[in-house]
Amino acid sequence: MANSESKPLLSISVVFLIAVCIAAAGLVGYLNRTSWTAARAPVLTSDAKSYVRHLNLSNVEMSAIQNALGQEVVEIVGNITNSGNRHLNSVLIHCVFYDSYGQLVLRERVEIVRTRLGGLSPGATKPFRLPFDNLPQSWNQAMPQLVIAEIQFG
Repeated sequence: MANSESKPLLSISVVFLIAVCIAAAGLVGYLNRTSWTAARAPVLTSDAKSYVRHLNLSNVEMSAIQNALGQEVVEIVGNITNSGNRHLNSVLIHCVFYDSYGQLVLRERVEIVRTRLGGLSPGATKPFRLPFDNLPQSWNQAMPQLVIAEIQFG
């Protein structure tokens, strides 16, 4: 009579080895994607650096509001003025949040001038609104540092 015991198709060690290989491949893919994205991220060009002096943020205020879900949202509103002679398609800023010890807790890159909304003409002023619902508990509740991160000219 034949042995009625059946052997597993794959042993536990083989399954574990396959899982480790898949995880390693995923990690390599993620790291390659992250470095590719960082390499392709726009930077403040020398042309843009010299133009920054023509951009003015004014009437910048911060408040806390409640959204429709009852969550607290920190909102920063203000105006940006283009006192230079070039049309701007896009302006992005870094909002840099710190804790009470002056340590960076969050840096968000946000667009305050958009091409699809007409950009920003020379001499023009446009309002901006930046809602944040993901601020860390350790944030010091102070106005974040607002730094021009990118300018795209029209």
